[in-house]
Amino acid sequence: MYFIILLLLLSVVSIVAGVGLGPVKIDFMVVWQIIVSKLFSVELTDVKVNTVKIVWALRLPRVLLGFVVGAGLALAGVAIQSFTRNPLSEPYILGVSSGASAGAVMVVLNGAMVSVLGRFALPIGAFIGAIVSLVVVYSLAKTREGIIPIRLILVGIAVSSMFMALTNYLVFNARTDSGVRNATFWMMGSLAGSKWAYLWTPLTILILAFLVLMILHRAMNTMLLGESTSIVLGMNIKRTRKIIVVISALLAGSIVSVSGSIGFVGLIIPHIVRNLIGSDHKYVIPSAILMGGIFIVFSDVAARLLVAPQELPIGIVTALLGAPYFVYLVRKNQYSFGG
Repeated sequence: MYFIILLLLLSVVSIVAGVGLGPVKIDFMVVWQIIVSKLFSVELTDVKVNTVKIVWALRLPRVLLGFVVGAGLALAGVAIQSFTRNPLSEPYILGVSSGASAGAVMVVLNGAMVSVLGRFALPIGAFIGAIVSLVVVYSLAKTREGIIPIRLILVGIAVSSMFMALTNYLVFNARTDSGVRNATFWMMGSLAGSKWAYLWTPLTILILAFLVLMILHRAMNTMLLGESTSIVLGMNIKRTRKIIVVISALLAGSIVSVSGSIGFVGLIIPHIVRNLIGSDHKYVIPSAILMGGIFIVFSDVAARLLVAPQELPIGIVTALLGAPYFVYLVRKNQYSFGG
């Protein structure tokens, strides 16, 4: 519990720091004053109008969206790892993010779908792509003996490559330059151009996913013991897995629709959390959400500052951090929970 409280405090610090840091640095106390004034209608003194606009209209939506993206990816990682019993599983490695990206790109390049479905077009397209990829990976990886961890990873990589090839083909055949630019965004991952309107769909899905998974936290703990043990203990493992698949796909789809494909967050964060506080999902779930949000906020700060005044796609930053960590886990032979 103390760990969660510490993460809550660090979350507030990361949000204020994320808003203050950038090509134009803004004093952290000024950032705090602006946020408080907007939330509680407190009058501001000695703060420039342009500074208020930068904080409230540009940086704060981006930082909050980044926090939600990181939280959602970490939560999806926790969920996928629980039902596969594999700490190497995560949306990016298993092709879920690639499937969501392919679905989003299809929507981006199909103006008719956008005109019919409006702002829900991207989340719907990304969700369909995510759930298709997850079902394909799980179906191909499952054997009579259950899911073999290394087989799951190899199938995930193959399916991810297939969806990336599909995405590249769609981009290659795009009829307009704007379509190519928009599609490239989904492939690299970025928080540039974030607006308040982009925040509400992934935030709503994150809250719903959090509530559902907290209700299922005992079942998720039981799943780590293995399928046969779960059945002996009276758990409806098929129903639980279906719920987790839908939740994971919803999270991945809603996140990819606003940020593009960002890898390795769902791998790094759950693993670190479990090493620090154990595998009880009652505490792993909220801790992973907070730590994932903090991780993406600071990764986005790095993306903005490393090559300022330009900025890196955040997917590059997370890949530079996550790929070595993935290799480290493979070298330790941590293919499953419990050794």
